[in-house]
Amino acid sequence: MGIFDSFSINASGLTAERYRMDIISENVANANTTRTDDGTPYTRKVVTFKEKLDPHASFSAYLASNQSKYNRTGMLGVKVGGVFDDNHTDYKMVYDPSHPDADENGYVTYPNVNIVTEMTNLIDASRAYEANATAFNSSKSIVQTGLGIGKT
Repeated sequence: MGIFDSFSINASGLTAERYRMDIISENVANANTTRTDDGTPYTRKVVTFKEKLDPHASFSAYLASNQSKYNRTGMLGVKVGGVFDDNHTDYKMVYDPSHPDADENGYVTYPNVNIVTEMTNLIDASRAYEANATAFNSSKSIVQTGLGIGKT
């Protein structure tokens, strides 16, 4: 693994965590959205990550990607595996007969977004982003020190 691989890995982590924070922000922004375009309440979204280089790829794909140690740039690290609706968490039913989206019993179905959970996930994503930024800066410092050694 070369120094440029570490840059690629850290950069992919930064990108993935930033995207995760965007989705968490969307969840928080829609925490009270009782009606979307299709008439249902907003459904919480969850981001999953996966490894960029598929360990189960065919041998020929693996061979082609490793013929030169310099052509792997951008192939290591993490990527967004997908954004999925959270179908495991229940929607909140709140009694409010004056609400325009209340059913015949006076209950309003609110999104399955829990602000405490979302803020905890946001802190987690923020810390992971900071860790990737710190690792990126450390790699950059190592390269700069190595180049400085060659000057003298």
